[in-house]
Amino acid sequence: MLKIDIHTHILPENWPNLAERYGYGGFVQLEHCGPGCSRMVIDGKHFRDVEPNCWDAGVRLAECDMAAVDVQVLSTVPVMFSYWAKPADTADLARLLNDHIAGLVAQQPQRFIGLGTLPLQDADLSVRELERCVQSIGLAGVQIGTHVNGWNLDDPRLFPVFEAAQDLGAAIFVHPWQMLGKERMGLYWLPWLVGMPAETALSICSMIFGGVFEKLPRLRVAFAHGGGAFPGLIGRLEHGFNVRPDIVATHNERNPREYVGQFWVDSLVHDAPMLDYMIGLFGREKIALGSDYPFPLGEERPGELIESMHLDRETRDWLLAGAALDWLALDRKDYER
Repeated sequence: MLKIDIHTHILPENWPNLAERYGYGGFVQLEHCGPGCSRMVIDGKHFRDVEPNCWDAGVRLAECDMAAVDVQVLSTVPVMFSYWAKPADTADLARLLNDHIAGLVAQQPQRFIGLGTLPLQDADLSVRELERCVQSIGLAGVQIGTHVNGWNLDDPRLFPVFEAAQDLGAAIFVHPWQMLGKERMGLYWLPWLVGMPAETALSICSMIFGGVFEKLPRLRVAFAHGGGAFPGLIGRLEHGFNVRPDIVATHNERNPREYVGQFWVDSLVHDAPMLDYMIGLFGREKIALGSDYPFPLGEERPGELIESMHLDRETRDWLLAGAALDWLALDRKDYER
């Protein structure tokens, strides 16, 4: 059965010293400490250790083969978004990262699908790079953050980018970063365990209540981590809409439940009863395998949760490949081997 993983992250093995390139700090660099040992650093401070599967396509493909993953959708590591930087510098960095991913896709078109990154703090630069990604270098869409320097995804400054994505037929993958409430979550890895699901739910709600999905019904958006906390909140959101429309329905008068099934989520929830509930909520056609490869909060063997459940063959196929192909608007025959 074809298996497509829509949620994987990759970096170039090397890139220029960005502080020297742009004249100020705050950017991520990759330091190779020895065989199989590297770390991401920001202004010389340790951020995260990474292994060769984060940059080595050969290692990545070997691990895909061991897990029976046919295709990975590649996107950058979210800390690389760099929305905080000067727009022209973020645009330059986006081109560097996007060209790297496009090169990998060109080398392995049956194994890799690419998503770019954008300088979202500047809509004009973003639309220009989005057009280049889709029309010139063969990427299927882009990955974006759940907010941009505090602008939620219903912010009017971001709407031209979503409008262009719809016009171009570009898929959008929304991944949390710079989580809200992190000043209260210094312990227990809570920004990743609690902050990320909250961020993703906030991004979905912003697009629903802000009317983005209403205005752009052909926009194809997928959200990471099973939609975060959103699946567990839908009843509360609907109730709030019904009892206080004066507060909730200020930018969109349609019940939020009506938008369930208009967007996609990945399957990364680590819990069979939760995934079963989500199949009933979203529909099997809107849930695509996502593993967060190659990071520890991901699914170590992509698709293991789906394959462990008592699902009929058609449902399993939708989750492992069909929903991903629909979201990306790609043809199955191009990836079957």
